[in-house]
Amino acid sequence: SAGIDLALSILKDLKGPLFTHKVARGLVVYHRRSGKHNQQSIYLDYRNHINPKVHEVQDYLIDNLSQENDMDTLAKLVSMSLRNLSRVFKEKTGSTILEYLTLLRIEYANTMLNNPEYTIEYIASQCGFKTSRQLQRILKK
Repeated sequence: SAGIDLALSILKDLKGPLFTHKVARGLVVYHRRSGKHNQQSIYLDYRNHINPKVHEVQDYLIDNLSQENDMDTLAKLVSMSLRNLSRVFKEKTGSTILEYLTLLRIEYANTMLNNPEYTIEYIASQCGFKTSRQLQRILKK
């Protein structure tokens, strides 16, 4: 791991951050999933950009899925106006913040559904859905 970090640091100095990001993404070995799951993950699919403020928002959303994620709070987190954050996020990821958050919640819910000890109500609360009915409706889509 330290060797890869060193190599990427040298690449960044020589070739720049965009090239380094592409190399780093190519080095990722994906976890093998069952046939009913995508091989790639929402956690990686929307991160093929190098905007640190958008990454910070993405990290915050991942760490706070069960919370009510207020857009004004997200904008303040990265010292941007709400309008500018929304524009930059969509430009860099191809989706709105709300679309991205919903996809994160669905991904996490699908992972939790593999554990028979969790009730649908518990999963919904941990993933940030207001009710289990809302989660069930979204999963049917």
